[in-house]
Amino acid sequence: MTIAFVFPGQGAQTIGMGRALADAYPAAKAIFDEVDDALGESLSRLIWEGDIETLTLTQNAQPALMAASMAAMRALEAEGVTIEKASFVAGHSLGEYSALAAAGSISVADTARLLRTRGLAMQSAVPVGEGAMAAILGLDLETVRAVADEAAQGDVCQAANDNDPTQVVVSGTKAAVERAAVIAKEKGAKRAVMLPVSAPFHCALMQPAADAMAEALGGVEIKSPAVPLIANVRADAVTSPDEIRALLVEQVTGSVRWRESVQAMAAKGVTEFWEIGAGKALSGMIRKIDRALASRQVGTPEDAKAAAEA
Repeated sequence: MTIAFVFPGQGAQTIGMGRALADAYPAAKAIFDEVDDALGESLSRLIWEGDIETLTLTQNAQPALMAASMAAMRALEAEGVTIEKASFVAGHSLGEYSALAAAGSISVADTARLLRTRGLAMQSAVPVGEGAMAAILGLDLETVRAVADEAAQGDVCQAANDNDPTQVVVSGTKAAVERAAVIAKEKGAKRAVMLPVSAPFHCALMQPAADAMAEALGGVEIKSPAVPLIANVRADAVTSPDEIRALLVEQVTGSVRWRESVQAMAAKGVTEFWEIGAGKALSGMIRKIDRALASRQVGTPEDAKAAAEA
């Protein structure tokens, strides 16, 4: 059995995530304390006792989901499972930062600050209401790319997330994405669902955020990860700190090639994926990509104990 550790992206956040881990494992509680210290505020109180609307704000959700993932990693370590159990790490969009923190490439404190910067920069890149994203269900990537090209009409419309064989997300200006939803249904999509997001992530409209991240990442130490990262925009293994830095900048405007990333790991021998942190969205995508692949969630003390015994 060859394992990859994968880390969720935005949308997986819930009030209370990680609290049972923090209560059960001092090292998990220390992660939330470290993130609070790095941000100069009690993000943990928001995560555990706040309201979901405030937690879902991009600048909060991004470091919060990383904290929950790293708390789960510390729980695994307390149960005797280290990062070397995995042959690869990967994460969906912001989850790539969690993957790098788990692999020791970027410190937890730096990762928290980077994700706060990333969230604020992505939110401010496009005025609220001017951008949108839509999930196109039932069309393949090439068809959705053609839909996005047809819908653009001088605006921005791009395939942003290639999640699995049944779902590709488009991102861009609101009018273009709405056109894409109509065109997709005309071309046989089962559904085209406008997503409740506050900004059009992973498209050219995010260039101001990419510029902000280039500056922020330039001031952070990045080490070679303990195990290779399968990068979102390349769907292949990366270990060079300079390449990781460049790809994290490119990721802001580039597509999340999740389907190809999972296929790449499977081709390299991975047979089981451990979803580290909140939710199980990635496990659902992985099943649709290849039903022969196994998955498990690690988000509670019980999950950590069961994984250690597996």
